[in-house]
Amino acid sequence: MSAIGLTAIGVGQFYRTVRPEEKIALAATASGLFILFTIVGSVFNYLLLPVGELHDMAFIVLDRAFGFQWLDFLNATAEVPLLSPILRVVYASSQMQLILVVLLLGFRGEARNLHQFLLCGMISALIAILIWWMFPNSTPAAYYVLSDETARIVQPAVDHTYGLELVRLAKEGVRFISPRDTLGLISFPSFHTVMACLSVWFTRRIHYLFPIFVVINILMIPAIIIQGGHNLVDVIAGVAVFATALFSARAMLGTIKSSAQGVFATT
Repeated sequence: MSAIGLTAIGVGQFYRTVRPEEKIALAATASGLFILFTIVGSVFNYLLLPVGELHDMAFIVLDRAFGFQWLDFLNATAEVPLLSPILRVVYASSQMQLILVVLLLGFRGEARNLHQFLLCGMISALIAILIWWMFPNSTPAAYYVLSDETARIVQPAVDHTYGLELVRLAKEGVRFISPRDTLGLISFPSFHTVMACLSVWFTRRIHYLFPIFVVINILMIPAIIIQGGHNLVDVIAGVAVFATALFSARAMLGTIKSSAQGVFATT
């Protein structure tokens, strides 16, 4: 993945300096930076291990206060067998959606929107990691065992075994980090929810694609809960993290723009 990111940046700089095509340069460079940041963010998250005792039961209790129970939701989903394969595909589309958004904004020449997208994504990731570090958590899948029939139909990406491994990592840490072995550590807040919000928000001006992104990411909500092994409150927190990061990114870019205009005004 690092090689892919570096190659994309190299292609971007080629089209910026040797064969000037700014839109291609913008799309390729941004794609490379996005890929490299996801790798760095994942490694940084792992370096915080171990984090000690988890707060999982508190989030499960919060879900119950909203009248939601994770196990009941998965059992209900299993009663509609055709839904599960759709949700698996939707859940797996998250990163591809983000890459597509980067390419679309780049090839459309929307540099400011693309910069805001990247900055918002980075701030969101850092906020999510900080919250997870302060309130360590794993997944409700670690505390519930699905029936054989529900597991066969739903086939969650984050199952009971996966959940138990997250609990172990939180308590014991990790000695070796490998791209093949890294797991998604954070449950609360849900970063898949942040990714869904990014995809929808930054395609809102692309009228021929926006409705498609909306439909996919409405389906992403149950997919996150089922395939990602998330509580309902994880999703709600993910929306809040996105909103905070978007506000911060817009404020930072506005400050940079104002500062640059001030510099040019005085020269």
